[in-house]
Amino acid sequence: MHDRDPDPRGAARRDSRTSSDIRELRPLNRPVPIQIETDSAGHPITVRRRGWPHPRAVASIQDRWRIDDEWWRARPISRLYHTLLLEDGTLLIVYQDLLADAWFEQREWPNARG
Repeated sequence: MHDRDPDPRGAARRDSRTSSDIRELRPLNRPVPIQIETDSAGHPITVRRRGWPHPRAVASIQDRWRIDDEWWRARPISRLYHTLLLEDGTLLIVYQDLLADAWFEQREWPNARG
């Protein structure tokens, strides 16, 4: 008998989950639109996200980098990424789509400080 046999008696098992038990799935690391307020130099100073009752202040910008890619395609990529530490300890990676002039959240680590 193999460890992979679903039932040692040979009977097929039925999955008891219903469609209402399964949450909506989204691809891992899929960018989510986010609202960013910037200073005069274009650096993020506050972040507002759906579900948050109020904007959160940026305590510091941990890192910043730019990606320009796929220039040969009809829709090239030009993004300015920021790793932001918010005043509540949340660490976010966000980027500004420089072609669409829109901001997106790439990833979050709640309470990165502690």
